[in-house]
Amino acid sequence: MKSALVGAPGKPFELSVGAPSAPGAGQVVVRVEACGICHTDAMLTEGQFPDARFPVVGGHEVAGRVEAVGFGVQGWKPGDRVGVGYSAGWCGTCTPCRTGDFVFCVRREVIGITYRGGFAETMVVPATALAVIPEELSAVDAAPLMCAGVTTFNALRHSDARGGDLVAVLGIGGLGHVAVQFAAKLGFETVAVSRGRDKEKLALELGADHYIDSTETDVAAALSDLGGARVILSTVTHAPAVTAAIGGLTARGELIVAGATADALKIDSNALIAEGRRVSGCLVGTPKDIEETLAFCALTGVRPMVETAPLDDIESAFARMLNGSARFRMVVLP
Repeated sequence: MKSALVGAPGKPFELSVGAPSAPGAGQVVVRVEACGICHTDAMLTEGQFPDARFPVVGGHEVAGRVEAVGFGVQGWKPGDRVGVGYSAGWCGTCTPCRTGDFVFCVRREVIGITYRGGFAETMVVPATALAVIPEELSAVDAAPLMCAGVTTFNALRHSDARGGDLVAVLGIGGLGHVAVQFAAKLGFETVAVSRGRDKEKLALELGADHYIDSTETDVAAALSDLGGARVILSTVTHAPAVTAAIGGLTARGELIVAGATADALKIDSNALIAEGRRVSGCLVGTPKDIEETLAFCALTGVRPMVETAPLDDIESAFARMLNGSARFRMVVLP
């Protein structure tokens, strides 16, 4: 079984070959067909997760098939098409679990940290981590939806925005290009915001009704001219760009942060208080959330734009993700 591991924080990937692991009780072996590369994988390989023990194998946007099942596994059999996302398991006894917020479990299990991830030919995960992949979606299309897809879909469908409301997406990248599609398919008047004009044509093709070039236009003013955004979904990693947009929210509007910024967000409290605005974050979803995301994509035609690379070339694929040259999600194929 081949895997791409990182031996120590900040080190390059190494290809390793070893005997495949057998599933334990309640576990399954998944034969990986495609695995997306996420910015969170960079945080993992750089050592930003204190619970991670090196060497690590990242990759939590996995599409594949069940290869073997362990003792006590019900409802899954070899050959089933399955996806695996960030959230691998939960304790079931903490307050978030008891209220149904399993992804916020205080003892949550995470793919890439608790279990080795999908930058490999096979992986062993709890059966509770599996999501069904519809036949309408290829493995390459499905993989990025395990994280980039479910994160943005959950953010929008659980927001206060309703059909016809103005919703803005900051950043047209790995998350943003699927977020624009979701916003349009959910019936929102969709605004795409990005730097420069090179992504304008694509944003409109993806379903945006308006495009704002943040390099030549005050984003907050432009959104206000459109009547104000009920929701701004931020997928960018540049903190000043996020805070600069807050003034474009309508009264009681919400800024939802889906992209982790390197710097702290500096927010004028008066901009929140005076209009009753609020700021929230969103974190992936449960396997059931993933299934609902995939079903929505199968029904509406939402698809990620991807570039593929063999697992042997993961170092260069990872670099394309980091420098932003990928259009828009890198997917490695074992």
